[in-house]
Amino acid sequence: MQDVVLFEELSAGDKVIGVATLNSEKSLNALSLAMAEKLLPKLNEWAKNDDVACVWLQGAGEKAFCAGGDIVAMYKAMQAEPGKLVEEVENFFTQEYKLDYLIQTYPKPLICWGDGIVMGGGMGLMNGASHRIVTERSLLAMPEVTIGLYPDVGATYFLNRMPEGCGLFLGITGATINANDALYLNLADHFVGHESKDVILTRLKETEWGNTAALNKQKVTDLLSAVASDDTTALPAPQVEPHQSLISELTAGNDIGDIAERIVKDETDDKWLSRARKNLANGCPFTSHLVWNQLQQGSDLSLADCFRLELTLSCNCAVRGDFAEGIRALLIDKDKNPQWQHSSVADVPAEEVDAFFLPPWGDRTHPLADLDK
Repeated sequence: MQDVVLFEELSAGDKVIGVATLNSEKSLNALSLAMAEKLLPKLNEWAKNDDVACVWLQGAGEKAFCAGGDIVAMYKAMQAEPGKLVEEVENFFTQEYKLDYLIQTYPKPLICWGDGIVMGGGMGLMNGASHRIVTERSLLAMPEVTIGLYPDVGATYFLNRMPEGCGLFLGITGATINANDALYLNLADHFVGHESKDVILTRLKETEWGNTAALNKQKVTDLLSAVASDDTTALPAPQVEPHQSLISELTAGNDIGDIAERIVKDETDDKWLSRARKNLANGCPFTSHLVWNQLQQGSDLSLADCFRLELTLSCNCAVRGDFAEGIRALLIDKDKNPQWQHSSVADVPAEEVDAFFLPPWGDRTHPLADLDK
């Protein structure tokens, strides 16, 4: 059995750089429970080790940083006990969100090499990093509408902080964006060509590190800015910013059914918008309601409370939602013909949506109760 995460410490003067590599090329480095359980203690260990100047997080291979969560394993667990909140599903989401929160609040520079595919669970890992690097090969998305889930992994927090309407639009359409879009939407901090990776790592090893996190974060920022300014790789053409006013117009209003219909019926002649419309038209109708409500309820929540809300939603999706059916259609039977519980966004009853926001723990304490303690 191969190690699902590889750890290495690179010498950098009197300090070291901690390197963590998601090591599952076959699954495009999809985040598994085993990965999360390895990353959490190691990142905590590096955070407390004064010899570690910064952390570098990457995916194995050339295709992906991380293409999402290991949802096939969750599907098998859900099928074994349908209608129940199975331990494996709850545990996966709990550990994943603990890991995302740790990265979001990490006390040292944490650099994410977001080359290739960065989707779903990969977005959760990357978004919290202090330095998020994208390349000309980066493809980012929160495509949960295709599997009957919703944008989790902290998206309640980061979708709410995008330009007007963009968070809702991306959340309900699962539209794929590139490096240019990621910079515009504050999902990335630096753009370089993928061939600059070795240059960055070499310069990190040559850096004279300081004794405070703030100083070292600034050193990383300056280093990445310098490499980016020397890099001649062309940014991909923007897809989101040119349509900002249209996105704002399409997502205006207080009825998610009307908004979804407006987007699907829009006839703007543009390949990117056309794919987004198709995703929404074929996607899970319930997802649109979850996204609408999570963004409304999450607008004033702390980061920790956003993750607590998401754990409630995710576990309810596994028990009573379309999550299992979405995985079946996309990855198990691969017929790409999911039988959603509702025929359209407008057909979803409000009381069903409300039930998803009720914690399923019974008398137990919320599994993320101590997240920010």
